[in-house]
Formats: sequence, C-alpha cells, structure tokens
Amino acid sequence: MRFAPEYVTHVLNENFEDAKELLLSPLMAINYAHLVMLAEQGIVSKADAHALRKALDGIVLERVRQVLYDGTYEDLFFYIERLIDQACGEDIAGRLHTARSRNDLAMTMYRIRQREFIAGLATAALELRQALLALADRHKASIYGAHTHTQPAQPTTIAHYLLAIVEQLERDMTRLAAAYESTNRNPLGACAITGTGFPIDRNRTSELLGFNGPTCNTYGSIATVDYLLESVSATSIMIVGLGRVVQDLLLWCTMEFGYLRLSDGFVQGSSIMPQKRNPVALEHSRAIGSKAVGQAQAITTAVHNTPFGDINDTEDDLQPLVASMFRDATRMVTLVAAAMKLADFNVEKLAARAGDHGTTLTEVADTLVRDHGLSFRNAHAIAALLLTARTEHPNVALSGALAKASAAILGRALAYTEADLQKIMSPEHFVTVRTTFGGPSPSETARAISESARLLESDRNTWAARRRQLERAEAELTARAGAL
Repeated sequence: MRFAPEYVTHVLNENFEDAKELLLSPLMAINYAHLVMLAEQGIVSKADAHALRKALDGIVLERVRQVLYDGTYEDLFFYIERLIDQACGEDIAGRLHTARSRNDLAMTMYRIRQREFIAGLATAALELRQALLALADRHKASIYGAHTHTQPAQPTTIAHYLLAIVEQLERDMTRLAAAYESTNRNPLGACAITGTGFPIDRNRTSELLGFNGPTCNTYGSIATVDYLLESVSATSIMIVGLGRVVQDLLLWCTMEFGYLRLSDGFVQGSSIMPQKRNPVALEHSRAIGSKAVGQAQAITTAVHNTPFGDINDTEDDLQPLVASMFRDATRMVTLVAAAMKLADFNVEKLAARAGDHGTTLTEVADTLVRDHGLSFRNAHAIAALLLTARTEHPNVALSGALAKASAAILGRALAYTEADLQKIMSPEHFVTVRTTFGGPSPSETARAISESARLLESDRNTWAARRRQLERAEAELTARAGAL
C-alpha cells in the first residue's frame, strides 16, 4: 500500500515518532505475554513459540527508537511485525497475531502506560503531603488572620490552613486510586471487538502484564474511554485545587504580605532591579498546572461526541496529549512539594496581623451568648457596635464601649473588665477555644496531623504494593518467556 505524501508527513510519521517514545515498551511486553499464553494454551507449538521468542529477543529497543519512518509500513506495530518476519519467517511470525487485533493491542498499551502516569502523579502527591504535614507540625501554634472573600475574617493557624490542603490531597489520592483500579484492567483478548473462538486465557495475560484482571465485555473493551476520563478528571481536580493554593502562596510571598519566603534555590532576581527576589518556582508551577488543566479539557473535548467503538479520535493522535497532561501535572505537584519543603513562614508578622480589623469579634459574640444567654443575633449586633467604637476611637476603653453597645441593643449594660475583654479578643484565645473536630486549636491540629500521617503511611504502602505487583508480573513474564 502506498500512502499519500501528505498523509505520511502529517499523520503516519508523527504517530510513528510518538509510538516509539510512548508505546514501544508496552507493545513488546504484550508480545511476550501473548506468546506465553498462546504456548501454554497449545494454540502455537513449542517449536514455533521458541522461534518467536528468539525473534522478539533480537529486537533492540534503542535501535527501533532510532529508526526514521519511511512510509513502507503503516505504524509501529507493522514495523515490529516486519522485524519478527525477518527473524523467523512470515509463516511462524504470523502465528503471534493469532487471537488478537491492533484494536485490543492498542487499548492494552494505552492502559499500561496510563497506569504508570497515574502512579507517578500519586508518588508526587505523596511527597507533597509529606512536605505539608512537616510544615503543619512545626506551625501548630503559628497564628494568622485568615480571609474570606479576600477580606480579613478570623484567626486560625498555619497548621490549620495546611491541613485543609492535605485533606484535599487525601481526597485526590482516593480519586487517583479509583482511576488506577479502573485503568488496570486488561483488554487483550477482546480482539477487534467480539473476542475470538480460540481457547485463549485472558486471566493469564492479565497476570503476566500486572493487570488486576481482564476487562469484561469485549465490545466495551475496545469502545470505552471512561477509564481514561476518570483519571483525567481526577488529575484535573487535583491540579485545580492545588492551583488555588499556589495563588495564596504567591500572594503571601509579596512584600506587602511578607508571610512566606521561598529558599534561594526557588527564586530568581532581575536583570535590572537589584532588589528583586521573585518566587518563580511557584509562578512556574501555576503556569504548568494551567497547561495540565487545559490539556485535560482538550482530552475530554477530543473524545466528546465520537462514535462508541474503535475510532482514531481516542487513539494515536490523543495519546501524546494524555502523556503531556500527566507530565505537566506531575511537574507541578513535584515543584510545589520541593519549594514548600524549604519554605519559611514569617510567624511574627503573621501573628502581629492576626487580630487586625475585628477578626476576633465572632468570639466576643460567642462569649456573650455563653455568659448571658443572648441570641446570637443580639450578640452579633453588640460586637459590631464594639468594632465601630474602636474604629472611630482606637484608644477607647473596651469595657466602656461594650457596656454602651449592650445598653443600646439590650437596654442594659453588660459588665466586663478590660483584662477579660483583652483576653477574649486575643487571636490566641480565639484559636485555643476552637477545639471543634477539624478546628484550629493546637490540640485538634495535633490530632489531625497524627491521623493524616497514618493515612499517608497507609497510602504509601498501598502504592508500593501496586509497584511490587507490576515488578512481580514483569519478573514472571521474563522467566516464562525465557523458558519457551
């Protein structure tokens, strides 16, 4: 078959280069696993299996990666098939393709590569959780004024803020783990779309390739892309969530805030302004993460409204985009983790501003409710008048202002000493009394850190077990193929 030069240049050559980079290793693993299964099932003879194994052994992957596309074959699969033909003859070489199709081959390759991408992103996220938990443990008592709607809201602690990020990442890990399990199913044996009449063993190839088991419906094995969209969605959710955090961190790195300082290895200067200390690592992480989110959206768009079956829209042209999305997502997470491991918070400046602009007035209202049985609405109104009085007259006595405000709302003055009100309105008191489950009290954040550390260790063990499963499968495949 002679292909048009335009088709060669703009499609086949591009796809061949992408396949060499992304899919050559999975393709060869599938060839070995399928051959072992065919031999064990008696579908190919021992002699033919031995010849085929020797032919596969003779294929040097680095040499294949150096090959330039010449248009005399369609794709990487046919190029590898040509090498097998040359090594053992067309008759024997053709037996390797018994009970399989490029359709199930391709879907199996994609899943093998995709589970690697998911595991790589999960590993980066584990490191980020570790870095944030270490920071949280050091800053259980580091108080700062949190914002809502970009305005000063209430005092909390750095640990409380960081634990919110950690818990988000824990949920991200649950989503990634689910995506990995959906991905780690073996389509091999579905063939073109209806399976085969040969007595193949799909469980056996699943074991040899490290899958948890075969996919079920053979039509769906070729047609579905929900497993891909699940991992794309999980990745996008993680990156969007982390991007919001990076936005905060960049704001905190400004001279105006001065809350956060990156170590020298993660900043750059200016070619003209000697004073500049730009937090470029976080800027790059934001840009790289935005790329990943855009690529995730592009993947969804590419497969949207395509036929439910074997179709190129979900195959050769899409896979580089999938790889790029995972690569950029992993780069972002890795970069943020590295930057935060060595970052310093200005705890003095954070604490000095924590009580500014009435951030502790919620506790004033809560105290009035507890001490005097007021409705929260009345207590809220008294606290608001107290803020007004202090804003208009910064040196006003708090006890007098509170008495006047309560008289205006209740018709009677509530008496507190100046010392009592100073304590009630202190950021430290505000944080300490908030022992609600998940709250900012150091006693509660200490419990949360301990729990998240245990979950981190459990997740590390789970992902390590997944890696060991793949390593065992690879070792068994090597041994079984070598014995043919």
